[in-house]
Amino acid sequence: MKPNSRRVFLRNTSISSLVLLANPLKSCSSKIENKIVSETYKPLILSTWAHGIPANDKAWDVLSKTDNILDAVEQGVRVTESDPDNLSVGLQGLPDRDGIVTLDASIMIGDGSCGSVSFVRQIKHPISLARQVMEKTPHVMLSGEGARLFAIAQGFPLEEEKLSPKAEKAYREWLVQSAYKPIINIENHDTIGMIGIGKDGKLAGACTTSGLAYKMHGRVGDSPIIGAGLYVDDEVGAATATGLGESVIRICGSFLVVELMRQGRSPQEACEEAVRRLTVKNASQIADMQVGFLAINKEGEFGAYAVHPGFNFAMHHSEAKVLKDAKSKFSDNG
Repeated sequence: MKPNSRRVFLRNTSISSLVLLANPLKSCSSKIENKIVSETYKPLILSTWAHGIPANDKAWDVLSKTDNILDAVEQGVRVTESDPDNLSVGLQGLPDRDGIVTLDASIMIGDGSCGSVSFVRQIKHPISLARQVMEKTPHVMLSGEGARLFAIAQGFPLEEEKLSPKAEKAYREWLVQSAYKPIINIENHDTIGMIGIGKDGKLAGACTTSGLAYKMHGRVGDSPIIGAGLYVDDEVGAATATGLGESVIRICGSFLVVELMRQGRSPQEACEEAVRRLTVKNASQIADMQVGFLAINKEGEFGAYAVHPGFNFAMHHSEAKVLKDAKSKFSDNG
């Protein structure tokens, strides 16, 4: 999507803080528009950004058929990993400064079980590889060539290492200047983070990305780091992050959100406090830095908050599926 068209999209979605996308119970429309964050849903699926809409559809379908929230979040984000038009997730994503696509992913459930992969190449679904790390190794994270070899041992096919047409075009244009500016804003974001709760109260989350465009070869962001890009605890809730990973890592962002909820904060309050701390720790980067947090507690209450306007998230529950604009610390006019 061209920058201007994305701005138009964001402006249009901002007309209403809650956009009803598809709901067979049309009589619920006005009621949904008046909902406040303190209302709760079980089951509930939440995902970062508009690409979370089709991901949530898949997750909801899996959850409805299996009652397995772990299967739901894994299968949900696989949709985004496979999307040929997505330039921030999956092998079709934008490459590093050397023209190589490397992927990061993590998955976690509420009993503390978790797995992740980082700096992995040629694997179409790193989220499924992360689940294999969780379930079939004594480790939490595998990286680089080790992750790739583990994938081969588990029967994952290796994909051809070739840029997608859209990524190739963007990379060639970038090479003209080769300006390395790790800017993450409403025009240039990454990651899908998905968190959910089943009707039994069990929580799970998944996070996957191709990372920061034109990053240094070997760079790893927050997405595969448990406690940074994703954290889940059945006793409390779950959180995920999107945006400039380095800034999230500096405050252990998703873990912080969950711990604030453990101390009695609502998901919304916890996300807002995490953003406040992040902006303090990264004060020199604020103008060109976007980060959003998304959270759910064990009651099914949700919250979201970002550094700047433009962060939206997809929500799917029994009454409707919606795309909602998150509030932010800084307004459009500064």
